[in-house]
Amino acid sequence: MHTMPWIMSLHIIFMVMWFAGLFYLPRLFVYHAACEDAPGDERFKVMERKLYIITNIGFYGALLFGLMLVFGYAWDAYSNTGWFWVKAVMVVVLIAYHFYCGHLVKVFRDNRNTRSHRFYRMINEIPVLPLFVVVFCVIAKPF
Repeated sequence: MHTMPWIMSLHIIFMVMWFAGLFYLPRLFVYHAACEDAPGDERFKVMERKLYIITNIGFYGALLFGLMLVFGYAWDAYSNTGWFWVKAVMVVVLIAYHFYCGHLVKVFRDNRNTRSHRFYRMINEIPVLPLFVVVFCVIAKPF
């Protein structure tokens, strides 16, 4: 039995889970930054913490199965192509964004947020471009 389709399927499932968090967590920051009541503030803290935990599960699953694909099946075939390295850079950008979101969860938890909801609206869009680049690189292999 060939395991690559199973590993690829798990990688995609965890990637979708990860991106759900990457897209929704900053949206919670938008609402939290605009929140002006204590019960709402506490509710957002709980939601952000729990969503980040789920997002971490997606991240670590996508990372594990992605590395299994790279080193088990793809390294020899793709490590000398340009698209592979562009994808790798975009993944590093997404990982940095992921951990920045984790930092922001702690900022809100500790009541240290000084940024407006407009700032969070802007950073909410950051993962869109890397997602497009990664998908086009993997599917179209343009270079």
